[in-house]
Amino acid sequence: MTLQAIRYNRGSLEILDQLLLPDETHYFAINDTTDGWSAIKKMQVRGAPAIAIVGCLSLAVELTNTEIDSVSTLKELVENKLDYLVTARPTAINMAEAAFRLKGMIYQLAKGDDYKPQDAKLMIIKECEGMLEKDININKRLGKFGGDHLLSHNAKPPVNIITHCNTGSLATAGYGTALGVIRYLHENEKLGQVYCTETRPYNQGARLTAYELLHEKIEASLICDSAAAACLKEKNIHAVIVGADRVVANGDTANKIGTCQIAIAARYYNIPFFVACPHSTFDPSTQTGEDITIEQRPHSEITSLKGVKIAADINCWNPAFDVTPAELITGGIITEFGVFKPQEIKEKLQNISPKN
Repeated sequence: MTLQAIRYNRGSLEILDQLLLPDETHYFAINDTTDGWSAIKKMQVRGAPAIAIVGCLSLAVELTNTEIDSVSTLKELVENKLDYLVTARPTAINMAEAAFRLKGMIYQLAKGDDYKPQDAKLMIIKECEGMLEKDININKRLGKFGGDHLLSHNAKPPVNIITHCNTGSLATAGYGTALGVIRYLHENEKLGQVYCTETRPYNQGARLTAYELLHEKIEASLICDSAAAACLKEKNIHAVIVGADRVVANGDTANKIGTCQIAIAARYYNIPFFVACPHSTFDPSTQTGEDITIEQRPHSEITSLKGVKIAADINCWNPAFDVTPAELITGGIITEFGVFKPQEIKEKLQNISPKN
């Protein structure tokens, strides 16, 4: 049974507190966009697709429980709340993409006198609700494209894979991006061994990916971040597959800190490096990785572990993400529309409607 990180019924949203995993499984209520913003900022929910879904569903809950007297009032409220949610974690583009889409929708609804406030509000709520099922369908398509592509380039499966950070059910609505590809291979009995990094300093790999792999009964081993290059050399790895928080026009990709160094090592050992992400992660308005705003996290994430001090009192540099240049994404970018080379991603995706 796939892990469920998001529980939603109209007017009610609960999310799995990922700060407590794997020791404790605890769901808590999100009652409004303030709660949604806080959960995203604190990384109680994380993963670019899940951030957007929880952010938008927090808006849906707030709207459900708020009386609206005019469409113009609704428009102002929706726009303000969406702008606020985007500020929680600015590097991941999916929340900004969802905000842009919803603001376009409320703008159209408010243009004339065609809609009553309650009808317009319900349309926004339903649009947010639709993101849950849509995300699972997108990830399953993405997983199949990626899995079939890997198998077509490996004549003798099973295939062994390294992945970084967490990109599965806990980072999405319930199937996964990079872990969705892995799940597809496992379902078709074509997967060998998965190696997941610990993903310091937040340990998403050790706490979350390892937890998911065990839950799905997938053959896997946890490795230190510093063992990735050695693993690529020693363990007959067929591919590296990671997720993404933003893919820009030239194919450069922002992902969890530590991704770029794995891509460099994979290039050295001639192992294909793939990025797996939905169309909504593509940002054609940003030209190169140099233009991506990189979130800086608190020093305490490095100097402490679960409240226990593990480092000297030293200054820290703690970026949450790094940028992998397009030329290091040698395998391609896996999307729900196919697998593309980084240099063709803008041409392939810019004119595709998210509803396709």
